[in-house]
Amino acid sequence: MATGNVIIISILIAGLAAVIILLLALLRRPSAGSDTDANALADLRAQLAHLTAQSGELQKTVATQMHETEGRLGVRLEKSMRDQNDRTNQSLTGMAEKLAVISEANAHISALSGQVNTLQNILSNKQARGSFGEVQLENLVRDALPDSAYSFQHTLGNAKRVDCYIKLPNPPGAICIDSKFPLESYRGLTDSPDEAACERARRALESDVKKHITDIAERYIVPGETADSAIMFLPSESVYAEINLQLPRLVDESRKRRVYMAGPDNLMLILHTVRAILRDARMHEKAGLIQAEVDRMMQDVGRLDERVRKLATHFRQTEKDIDDIQISTRRITSRGGKITQIDVDDGAADDQMADDTRELPI
Repeated sequence: MATGNVIIISILIAGLAAVIILLLALLRRPSAGSDTDANALADLRAQLAHLTAQSGELQKTVATQMHETEGRLGVRLEKSMRDQNDRTNQSLTGMAEKLAVISEANAHISALSGQVNTLQNILSNKQARGSFGEVQLENLVRDALPDSAYSFQHTLGNAKRVDCYIKLPNPPGAICIDSKFPLESYRGLTDSPDEAACERARRALESDVKKHITDIAERYIVPGETADSAIMFLPSESVYAEINLQLPRLVDESRKRRVYMAGPDNLMLILHTVRAILRDARMHEKAGLIQAEVDRMMQDVGRLDERVRKLATHFRQTEKDIDDIQISTRRITSRGGKITQIDVDDGAADDQMADDTRELPI
């Protein structure tokens, strides 16, 4: 609305200026000397004076409205700049928070990269790789079984030391678990550039695993001390899957030698089964103890029953004696009553006394 007023005022000023310019041009033209022209000139001068006065008023009005418009524009501009500043601060704050999150994520990624590098270094060293498999095996066993059910680095009767010795009752007996990690031959298989190299790497993997199976069967299956089977733990699910899918002859060989391969998931399932077997064995053991205690309790109950019968016999004899005593008491009481009723007289008293004496029991 204020902008429209300014435009209208500007048009009026432009029109007024055009009228003034036209009047000045008329005034500068040479006069013809007639009275009519003089009167017209006087009217024009009067109109010019009036227009000049209106122009001054119009300029004041324009100046006032321009001042008000500038004030309103200044307020609006200030509010707009304040709002924009607030939005900018909010955006900067959000960006700072996101940058903090990104920085933390980068720190986690850096730490994870370091861990991956450490893991690669571990897996690249054969001895360290074996220790890694043993640690993973120990963690799985500790999570699944009670402390009394296993032993790590257990020495058997043949002086061979196994990674994990699971204590189970007969049958089946104790089970030995040994950790093997044929990663080098597996990497050769996965990194093979062509089919020929892949076939060579697969044969190498089969040869390595077959040797592990033979070693476990000869070292950790001890008749009379362990079960007739053992477990080879493969710490990598990918290696376990590759052997089962691509090397079926090796799987058959392991079953013939009674050395069963297990990845982390399969081993956890086996350990949970072992825990159920141990729980059942403990329940049977506790059931035997309970049965023995019940037998002893029944013997005590038999002795208690005999003593109760004896006590009942004593009670019956005592009850009979009490009944006899009560009979005698009643008779004595009856005799006493008769005595009190006797008249102490001549021979009648003596005869009465004689009769009473004959009635008394001997």
